[in-house]
Amino acid sequence: MFLNITASEIGNNKGSSGALVNYLEKENHLQVEKGRGLGHENWFNGVEGEISRQQVRVKIDRNTSKLGRNESKFYLINISPSQKELACLLDKYGEQGTKEKLKDFAVKVMDEYARNFKRPGIDSHKDLLWFGKYENYRYYSYKDQEVKNGTRLKGELKEGKQMHIQIIVSRKDISNRLKLSPQNNSKGKNKEHSAKLGQFNRLAFKQSGENLFDSIFQFDRGLTDSLIYANTMKNGTASQKAQMQILTQIAQHNRELANIIKDLGKSVSKGIFKTIEEMFSAAVKIGADVINNLFKPVQQMKVPETTTKSRKKKKKGQSQDQSYQIKI
Repeated sequence: MFLNITASEIGNNKGSSGALVNYLEKENHLQVEKGRGLGHENWFNGVEGEISRQQVRVKIDRNTSKLGRNESKFYLINISPSQKELACLLDKYGEQGTKEKLKDFAVKVMDEYARNFKRPGIDSHKDLLWFGKYENYRYYSYKDQEVKNGTRLKGELKEGKQMHIQIIVSRKDISNRLKLSPQNNSKGKNKEHSAKLGQFNRLAFKQSGENLFDSIFQFDRGLTDSLIYANTMKNGTASQKAQMQILTQIAQHNRELANIIKDLGKSVSKGIFKTIEEMFSAAVKIGADVINNLFKPVQQMKVPETTTKSRKKKKKGQSQDQSYQIKI
């Protein structure tokens, strides 16, 4: 699940929303030009389902009381399910059903967006001024490696199923009184600043979207498809990455232990285990039978690159896990 918040796909959110609204109408224009016959797709917001682009622009642009010239007026939220997630939806609901389910899902995501600010009176999507747009396709841009190396042209359709939701949300709440900025990532540490703008934890917001999807659609998410895995492998320590790699290999041999692996993965992502030994020690407490199943395949596993099979003298600053030798 790709859940992201940006200023705008056109790079400016300090003026009118008109340019972004028009940009997000691109599929309606392309369908007419290319005769795709998918029909005109209007905007929605959880209360209404057929909102015109003119209404969107006017309401967003008028909801800017006491915002300075150089302050953000709105934000763009991108809700993009993965190919596996879309396959799950399409298998259960079909094309039209998937479209409606994604719209309903977007409303629940905006509930989480509102609650993430932890401000009195901002409890659900109804307290926000926002509009969503369902889109069927994605297009190659100058940012994509395929365009840079010449294998694809800018504007070409991307392969596979690409259904997703784009949301414009006002910087001000629906009453036009409170400023709500997802750029304030203080997570509550700066109380004075949070009192004015609300606190916002982007990672927690992304995690809430993933949790929602799994719960609502009974999606069986593997460890490597999770946010905790991606974030750990990108930002974690060498020790955390080594622990996560071992869990991944164990999961490949023991699908029935998926829930246990996920729980251990959550602990790894939080940095609870300083070494692989500590992770295994914690796993032992789960139960002897489970641990036997966990350890059997480890004997045949390739040790992650962050470990070595011999007890060599560690270099200064080297992770303790780098001299770890797996033994059963």
